[in-house]
Parts: sequence; C-alpha cells; structure tokens
Amino acid sequence: MRIAFFGTPSFAIPSLVALLESDEEVVAVVTQPDKRRGRDRLLSPSPVKELALRHNRTILQPLTLKDASFLDELASTKPDLIVVVAYGKILPPSILALPPGGCINVHASLLPKYRGAAPIQWSLINGEKTTGVTTMFMDEGLDTGDILMQEEVPIDDDDTAESLGSKLAERGASLLIRTLQRLKDGSIERTPQRGAPTYAPPIRKEDGRIRWSKPAVAISNMVRGMYPWPCAYCYLGGERIKIMRARAVDGSGTPGKIERADRELVVGTGEGLLHIIELQPEGKRVMSAGEFLRGRSLPEGTFFDEH
Repeated sequence: MRIAFFGTPSFAIPSLVALLESDEEVVAVVTQPDKRRGRDRLLSPSPVKELALRHNRTILQPLTLKDASFLDELASTKPDLIVVVAYGKILPPSILALPPGGCINVHASLLPKYRGAAPIQWSLINGEKTTGVTTMFMDEGLDTGDILMQEEVPIDDDDTAESLGSKLAERGASLLIRTLQRLKDGSIERTPQRGAPTYAPPIRKEDGRIRWSKPAVAISNMVRGMYPWPCAYCYLGGERIKIMRARAVDGSGTPGKIERADRELVVGTGEGLLHIIELQPEGKRVMSAGEFLRGRSLPEGTFFDEH
C-alpha cells in the first residue's frame, strides 16, 4: 500500500521505522513545522523529520492542515492509506476523506480510556497498573473511531512517562504492522468503542506543581508521570526545585515538612512520607538527594514553600 505517515515526536519513530522496513511504500511524511529549542532558540526539526530526511522521503510541514496547497501536494502522492502516530493536530474532514483506505491512528491507551493528547502521562499520574496501545480508524471526533486491534501493557512500579512511552511506542509499531496485514487479508473487524470514556488533556508546566497535602503515593505517581517533561516541582525558600525521582514510604509527617535531612531527604505529605531520590535545583544539574543535602544547610523541620 501507498502510505502517507503523520507523526512528530520520538514516540512515532518506531512506527515509521516499521513501515519503512515493511513491504508498504511510504510516499510522504507529514510532521509539525520546525520549532525553536534550547537556550540558543535554534530551529530544530522533529524526530520524525530527521528520520524521513535520512530515508529521502517526501516531507510536508504545513502550518495548517486546511491549507489548499498542502492538500493538493498530499493528494498528489496518491496515498491508499494515512497512518497517524502522535502527529499533534486533529485531522480535518478533507484529509480524513482523502485516502480510499481511510486513516488509521496508533494511540497509547486502551480506548475509550484516556482519549486525548497525554494518555501516557495521565495513566501514570492516576496510578494505573496496566495500559496499552490501540489501532483504530479515525473519524472527526477526538479518538472516537472504531477499534481495530488492542494490546495490553503492564505498568511497572518504576515506570516514568519516558520509559513507559518507549515501551508503548515499540508495542504500537508492532501492532500497526499486524493491523495492516490483517486489513489487507480481510481478517480484521471494526469494533465501535464501548464503555465510558476518560480523557487525557495536554500536560501544562503548571500541572507539575507538587501539593504536599496530597498523599505520598499520588505525589510519587505525579513525579513519574511528569518525567522527563515538564517534571514535578516545588519551591524551597523561593528556589524552584524539580523532583526527578521519588517514592512513597510508610510513616507520618506534616505536609511539606522535611522530616529527614541526613543522607536521605524525606518530606511529610497528607498521607505517608515522600522519599526524594533525585532532584534538580534551579540552574543546576540533576543530582541525588544526598548531594543536594551536602551542598547546603537544611535542618530537619524546614518547610517547602506552600505557594
């Protein structure tokens, strides 16, 4: 089949690699426009664009998917099917209707759970023990299309959005290829989504602010879900500190109060204690809690800022 691939971040890379290594023909790669990144604010291509360049594929980077010239250029590639993996924008009806085989999406949840932009992060934040990947036919709704295939993936206790995302990306690529094979041999059935949907809205930087009145387990889950971006954070004496790794431990304490500050950094929460393992002070490198404590005077009983 002639396939136009829509994708942007690293999550989409395994699926594009799988397509490039398959018998399918990738006739175009559509990705978000280059963005300014880093301290120097230099224009940088998306991970998907970098891969497409290495494979000499036609690359399209429309500012808007409703641009007439883009639609003409996409149509000229004559795709039989469009595959979408974390592209970052909702496809308008004009694109959904373009390929005769329709549009297929690889989504990082077991739909209808966690429809939306950040299913990996919210599954961790909400303390889920399992998640998965879904391939589905796309319609005009937000992840509402008919399901083609699904595969469940367990969530490990130490998973972060980064590690879980890597696992789901690989599983999604494998599921995509199997879905295409079954589409071609006619052995797959479309199944309407059943059950009450849940949603995974985009993550904002401010979502990472730690509220010490919450249970330690909830804070630990948020730390996992927010890593590597935007990272969970708090303030100590007005200094912003990112929490990279932490775990909930038994015990009781006062929310926001540093209960231990010897070789370990342990903070009271609304229920249980939070053992901070790795953090990043403002303007400094990532370090262990022990290194952090050796570098400053921080007596037990100190409180993290409330606001």
